Amino acid sequence: MAELTTTKLDPDTHLILDQPLLRLPHELLRKNLKSAQRQIELANKSITTSITASATAHSTPAETLASLDATLAKAQNLKRKLEALHAEERTLHRQQKARIRHLQDLHEIPSLADVKYDVWSHVRLDRLLVDYLLRQGYVESARQLAAGKGVEELVDIAVFEECGKIDAALRGGDVREALAWCGENKQALKKINSNLELELRLQQFIELARTGEMGKLMDAIIHARKHLAGGADTEFGLRAGGLLAHPPDTLVEPYRGMYSRQRYTTLASLFLQTHHTLFSLPAQPLLHIALSAGLSALKTPTCHSVHNHNIGTSSAGHFNSNAASLTGTPLCPICSTELNELARAVPYAHHTKSFMEEDPVVLPNGRVYGRERLRGLNEKLGTGKGRVRDPVEGLGGLEWREEEVKKVFIS
Repeated sequence: MAELTTTKLDPDTHLILDQPLLRLPHELLRKNLKSAQRQIELANKSITTSITASATAHSTPAETLASLDATLAKAQNLKRKLEALHAEERTLHRQQKARIRHLQDLHEIPSLADVKYDVWSHVRLDRLLVDYLLRQGYVESARQLAAGKGVEELVDIAVFEECGKIDAALRGGDVREALAWCGENKQALKKINSNLELELRLQQFIELARTGEMGKLMDAIIHARKHLAGGADTEFGLRAGGLLAHPPDTLVEPYRGMYSRQRYTTLASLFLQTHHTLFSLPAQPLLHIALSAGLSALKTPTCHSVHNHNIGTSSAGHFNSNAASLTGTPLCPICSTELNELARAVPYAHHTKSFMEEDPVVLPNGRVYGRERLRGLNEKLGTGKGRVRDPVEGLGGLEWREEEVKKVFIS
């Protein structure tokens, strides 16, 4: 029997959601290589300078021996750093191997009906849940879930843990960890034209200017000359200069907003955006992206309609009803409390085939129903004989005469 087209598995379509699975280790390996190159260049420069100085200087044997000991210490220090980077590289290669094997398993599954696809889908669901927990700050719960499901190699707990610590520090008013992170990724940030470091330096200037003390103001000027005035972007230097003329209680914008503590939240959001861009991570959880794809296939214009009231009793004691309550069908996922907000931004479903009830009629408000179904729903509502009410609007809706209901002709 020929395999049904609907059950045929297209691996490339499935892997659209899994691009970060391989991109992040690749970016981390590239960062690791750049760090090793930088350490070698710095150590090589320092060691060469020390050896040259020892060879040319007229020093005693003891001084020469001390200089050689210092040079050996620098070489040993470089070795320890390179060993740590090499261990990190082995870990990343192990993760890459596990992730490639996980994706390769999908290509070996012939059909959606295969039991192996259910197993693979559950593993992906576990990955999406761990990713969601990490983004929400539940690092320990994410770690336990990953360990329990055996997907430690397929998730990036360490990356999100570091990101979460810096985010929490920024929201708490501390920019030091974020500045250290910018220093480690200076070249990469320069390539994507990020202003994160300048914004952090400006925040340091703001804290110095906030005190109003003459000594702190002088430190602020020195700080601005060192970090804000030397670059091609002069906007930060001008903003810093304007702060010197406005006290913390000023009502003049943008300086009032710059003095606000809310700016730390803005900096935290900017850091998260920059971090995810740098490591090729999506801005929203992968779980939301996966859910949005499914929700879009179900969403219709009726969802999020002002006429789609909640089922239950209003504060005035009147019964509110909607189409779901009258027809006996379960509440659709789009209209559910859990997914309604997430579904607002997704597009409507595109249906290539439409379904129309028998003997369709249109109400004066534009809604279309099958004649028999409309009559049965109005009986449930208790509408008077010869009158018609829109079932979606319930008991509080307008009534029309049956003569006002027009037959629909579809060509």
